[in-house]
Amino acid sequence: MENATLSAEEPTTHPHRFRLLSERRENELLAPTAIKSSRSAGRAVYEEQDPLRTVFQRDRDRILHSKAFRRLKHKTQVFIDPEADHYRTRLTHTLEVAQIARTIARALRLNEDLTEAICLAHDLGHTPFGHGGEEAIDEALRSYLPNSSFRHYEQSLRIVDVIERNGQGLNLTWEVRDGILGHSKGGKDLGIVQGTDIPETLEGMVVRIADRIAYLNHDIDDSVRAGILDEADLPEDALNVLGHSHSRRITSMVMNVVLSSEGSAEVRMTGEILAATNVLKDYMYENVYLVDRRGNVEMSKAKALLQQLFKLYMDHPSLAPQSMLGGLDVDDFEELSLETRAQHVTDFIAGMTDRYAAQKFREHFFPMAWTS
Repeated sequence: MENATLSAEEPTTHPHRFRLLSERRENELLAPTAIKSSRSAGRAVYEEQDPLRTVFQRDRDRILHSKAFRRLKHKTQVFIDPEADHYRTRLTHTLEVAQIARTIARALRLNEDLTEAICLAHDLGHTPFGHGGEEAIDEALRSYLPNSSFRHYEQSLRIVDVIERNGQGLNLTWEVRDGILGHSKGGKDLGIVQGTDIPETLEGMVVRIADRIAYLNHDIDDSVRAGILDEADLPEDALNVLGHSHSRRITSMVMNVVLSSEGSAEVRMTGEILAATNVLKDYMYENVYLVDRRGNVEMSKAKALLQQLFKLYMDHPSLAPQSMLGGLDVDDFEELSLETRAQHVTDFIAGMTDRYAAQKFREHFFPMAWTS
C-alpha cells in the first residue's frame, strides 16, 4: 500500500481510501512548496502505511502519546514551580507554539500536520528547570567529557530516535526529525540565517519562527504577572510597532510572517516588525532571562541540584534507579566506557521533571528523621 493511488472508480472500496483521500486533498490544495505526505522522504525503518492517517498524522499522534510529551507539564518554562495556576509550563508553551505555527501554515497553504508534529516534539528534550537546567547538564557533562556538549534540540531528537518506547524510538519521518533539530535559535535575532541549523522544509521554518513569537510574548505576560517586569517599562518604540497588548503583538508578528513569506522559498519576518521583535527579544534577555532577579535567583539552586545529581550518579551508579542503568547491574554498568555511562546519566537527568529532580535530591542529600 506504500505507493497506492485512488482511482475515481474505487473511492468507497479501497482499504486505504481515507488516507488516500487525505493525500489527494493535500496534492490539490497545498502550495507547490509544501511538503506532501505522499512524497515524504520516509522513515529510517520501513513501515506499512496506515489506512486512516497520513505519515505526518501518525508522527503527531506518536509524539502526543509519548511519555516525554506528558512530562512537559511538570517542566519549567521560565519560572520555577510557580504557586499561581496561570504561569506557562513547557507543555503550555508547546501548545501555544503549535497554535501559532498552524495559523501561519494554514495561511501559507503548508502542511499543517507536519507543522504540528514538529511543534509538539520540538522541546521534548528540554531539561527540568528550563534553560538553566540545560546549562547545568552541559557543564556537568563537560566536567567528565570536555569535548562533549548538551543541547536540548539534540536531546529532543535523541528522545524520538532512541529513548521512547523502551529504546525503540518513535521512527518518525525525516521531515519531522529535521524540523526538531532545526528549531532552536538561542539568543540570535530572527531572520533566515544560511547554514546547517536551518530546517530544510518551510514547515520547519514556520516552527522556528512560531517558537520565538510564542515564548517572547508569553514570557512578557508571565513576567508582568510575577512582578518582574512592569509593562510600562517595555521598549516603547517596539510596542508602538507591534502593539500594546499580548494579542495585538502576536497578531502583528504572525501577519508579517504570512505577508513576508507568501509565495517565497523561505518563511521569514521582515521590516519594522522584525526589527521591533528583535528589540523586544533583546530587552527580555537583558531584563529577565539573564538577570538574577526574583524567579531567576532560584535558578542557581536548581542548577546546583542537577549538577550534584549528575556527579552522584556518575560516581555512585549503585544509587541510581534501575531505569537509568538500562537493565544492567551496577558492576556491568561500571564496566561501560565513560562516554556511555555519561550518556545514560544525561538521558536520565534531562528526562526528569522539576518535581522528580527535587524528589531525588531530597532522597540522596537530605537527612532523614530516625524512626523508632
